[in-house]
Amino acid sequence: MALTERDLEQVGTYVQAHLFEWLPAPVLQLNERIIRVEEELKAQRELMKQGFDQMEKRFEQVDKRFEQVDKRFDDFNRRFTGMMWLIGTGFVLLSTLMSLYAFFA
Repeated sequence: MALTERDLEQVGTYVQAHLFEWLPAPVLQLNERIIRVEEELKAQRELMKQGFDQMEKRFEQVDKRFEQVDKRFDDFNRRFTGMMWLIGTGFVLLSTLMSLYAFFA
């Protein structure tokens, strides 16, 4: 005997209506626990996502601070280089003056 599509739909409707009556209580409790675990996992996933977003914001702030430090370092390096040129020029000028003084004295 072949079942038609209509017969299969009737059987499916009947089984869905009486399934929980036929299942023992521990199976129902397992279903409820599974649903609760899935909800908790979803909530945990959201919390982890929020934590990762906050960490990303903190990393961006640290990157900005490093950029500021790099700028300060470049400014200091430029000033230090200028100061070294000035000191070097001063030594050359002073040694030239001392040589001229020794030569003419």
